[in-house]
Amino acid sequence: MTSRRNFLGFSSVSAMIAAAAASSTNAQPAAGAEQSKSTNAQNYNPVRTPNGWTLPHTEKDGIKEFHLIAEEIEHEFAPGSTAKCWGYNGTTPGPTIEAVEGDRVRILVTNALKEHTTVHWHGLILPSGMDGVGGLSQPQIAPGETFAYEFDLKQHGTHMYHPHADEMTQMALGMMGMFIIHPKEPEPIDRDYCLLTHNWAMHPGTFRPDPSVMIDFDLWSFNSKVFPAIEPIVARTGERVRIRIGNLSMWNHPIHLHGASFNVTGSDGGRWPQTAWRSESTEIVGVGQTRDIEFTATPGDWAFHCHMSHHTMNAMGHDIPNPTGVNMRGLEGKIRDHLPGFIAMGEHGMAEHQQHIDAGHHPGPINTLPMMSGSGPYGPIEMGGMFTLVKVRDDISPQDFRDPGWYQPPVNTIAKRISGNPNYGKPPRKPSTYE
Repeated sequence: MTSRRNFLGFSSVSAMIAAAAASSTNAQPAAGAEQSKSTNAQNYNPVRTPNGWTLPHTEKDGIKEFHLIAEEIEHEFAPGSTAKCWGYNGTTPGPTIEAVEGDRVRILVTNALKEHTTVHWHGLILPSGMDGVGGLSQPQIAPGETFAYEFDLKQHGTHMYHPHADEMTQMALGMMGMFIIHPKEPEPIDRDYCLLTHNWAMHPGTFRPDPSVMIDFDLWSFNSKVFPAIEPIVARTGERVRIRIGNLSMWNHPIHLHGASFNVTGSDGGRWPQTAWRSESTEIVGVGQTRDIEFTATPGDWAFHCHMSHHTMNAMGHDIPNPTGVNMRGLEGKIRDHLPGFIAMGEHGMAEHQQHIDAGHHPGPINTLPMMSGSGPYGPIEMGGMFTLVKVRDDISPQDFRDPGWYQPPVNTIAKRISGNPNYGKPPRKPSTYE
């Protein structure tokens, strides 16, 4: 069965690609490094992929040549949860591909899996034989084979790539990536980010995602990471920020930004005319869609997340009832006779979950993340999954992507306690009868 395949070591091809990535000046630097503007002939700001990287290329007779390798990998969703996934060039999602409208590209795809694969260039306008649907537009790429895709980039916009072969398994295990095509003319964007949403069925105590699960998932991720392991989106006050969001998960995501209303400005159809822009604070990104949002950065630490509440939780793949409102006194000891270590929680809500985890009272199953995790300057943030932060400061240097730490708000701009008495004041309630 697919879920029991042995781990594949890096092939010699994989090693060569990794070496090329390490030595290339086009590769994205680590999170703590500064990233200068592109020194290529094209005048554009490179896209930053939080927790990810950009695939380097070589120039051959005027053609930009990229090389992907499909392979099994070890992937960490966050400290405490590691799985055998499938991806490209050692990562999931695979490296971001960047090029410019009008470029001719050649993309070599080596298959280091033990089953066939293809690559579909999602949203791109290209010859039918380059579309990547196995059995329909091309032969399958057998294990050990390398295929070449070559085509002109006739458009710009936010695109994706993924298999069209054993698609449910290969995508469920992490085979996907972003394909960004910049327009010929520069755009007024100071910082450009891309995020790929996905979901994973990581059953408690297991070490490989389950590709047979359709809707109920344990982990929801940005770029295959879950909060708090997701890098923040960093900007300087007043900068124009674009976040490109792609969705190759099994569910739609209403993506919400705190602290600003953004403009929805584009998709895989490119940057829209300004007359088509929409001002929103939440945008649904449907399965198979991409959306670009743009906003002016405002100082603060702002939440950025899917607004489906269970998509900002980890380890939600269980059918245990919520015991809110149930008196658990006396029951805990009886259950512990059958389940040693059992701790009753949730009678008054689930906020205590992270406190127990942080205190080491109730560790979960092996290789399973806490439902709520991550702490801020005022205590537990009580979020996980598809959640990250937009961190904006006045003093961040252009193209500096380092985490600036926690925001220090101006005096008298923080909500504060004015009473500890639950009977404080006289809040109005709906009257039982009307006169």
